[in-house]
Amino acid sequence: MKLEGQHVKQTLWFESGDSVVRIIVDAVIPRDDASEPCFEPETVRFLSEVQQRANAGDIEWLKTVGDVYVLAHSRSA
Repeated sequence: MKLEGQHVKQTLWFESGDSVVRIIVDAVIPRDDASEPCFEPETVRFLSEVQQRANAGDIEWLKTVGDVYVLAHSRSA
């Protein structure tokens, strides 16, 4: 189901453990209700997979769909 309206880019962040992932996806501002962007069903399924992969620590896959930032632990002096 494709939503009618203005298509815009939306940046979302997913956090899990020592990493965060920045994903940029398409959202739609519906003509009938412009109060906030909505996601099409395909995008919602993709975002669910991103969260599952982030929870599983699948950094290599996440790098293929977004920007991954991993906390680097340093030794105390």
